[in-house]
Amino acid sequence: MTSTPARTPYVEARLAELASIYDLDGPTVDALTVLVDVFATDPHAATTIREPDDVVDRHIADGLTGLEVPELSEAGSLVDVGAGAGVPALVLAAARPDCQVVALDTVRKKTEWVSACAERMGLGNVRGVHGRAESWKAGIGAMDVVTARAVAPLGVLVEYASPLLRMDGLLVAWKGALDTEEWKTGLSVAKRLKMTRPEVVDVQPWPDARERRLVLSHKDGKTPKGFPRGEGLARRKPLA
Repeated sequence: MTSTPARTPYVEARLAELASIYDLDGPTVDALTVLVDVFATDPHAATTIREPDDVVDRHIADGLTGLEVPELSEAGSLVDVGAGAGVPALVLAAARPDCQVVALDTVRKKTEWVSACAERMGLGNVRGVHGRAESWKAGIGAMDVVTARAVAPLGVLVEYASPLLRMDGLLVAWKGALDTEEWKTGLSVAKRLKMTRPEVVDVQPWPDARERRLVLSHKDGKTPKGFPRGEGLARRKPLA
């Protein structure tokens, strides 16, 4: 990773604004500043968003919207499924140092990168795990919150989340526009897997953001027998 700083007046102003909105302390702002620098300068970061002014809005501010969900802002454990470049995992770990965050991804290089980035940010509450949601046995029934951003259709995310959540745990899915078919399938899968009817919370992470929302669903019953299914089946043979 290069050490060239990528801070601009806009980044500094936006981080100060976000600190005020979400009651972030100095160490959290410092950690998020490092994350902006890393996204802007590290060629190994799994993102196409590089300009610091875009990073602070489209990664940092977008990830922080999860704090608008009370259950997430108070969670003791969280797994980010399909963690990719580490958003929202790294952002939420910085904002919630008392929450244990797992960055779960099927690509080992990505989980190793997230772990290294967390160390650079000074975070001690992030663990990268290489694997699939369906086969991560250590997480079964153990998580307060499952997060996912730009990973899969809603029905697939519900299937990933249900086995991992403790009773009354919460799926928080970062979504853009939801078409009718995805929404109907999400409702059907949630009912089948003992999750509550999904609820949509509109968010405005940056001033001109459009179609940004969080989709929430609680686990309100025991995950049915037979779930999780075999590796990859949630995507290859999605429930209807």
